[in-house]
Amino acid sequence: MNEKELMMKIKKYDFALKELNLYLDTHPNCRKALELFKKYKALKEEAEKEYIENFGPITPQQSRNSQRWDWVDGSWPWERR
Repeated sequence: MNEKELMMKIKKYDFALKELNLYLDTHPNCRKALELFKKYKALKEEAEKEYIENFGPITPQQSRNSQRWDWVDGSWPWERR
């Protein structure tokens, strides 16, 4: 999967998580929604891990290298499409 496709996948998972978050705020006992939230959270984390390993950090907090600030090595967030 290329960088653009993987980022789109992460964005889709993030959108699903935000929608489920809102739903769970008003339906906190809905087990199905909670299971979906957990599923998409795990999928997003997996996709982010793959992205970071192949293309670098998505956020400054995900900087990989303790010897050097690698956040500045890739394209800036506004340059990513």
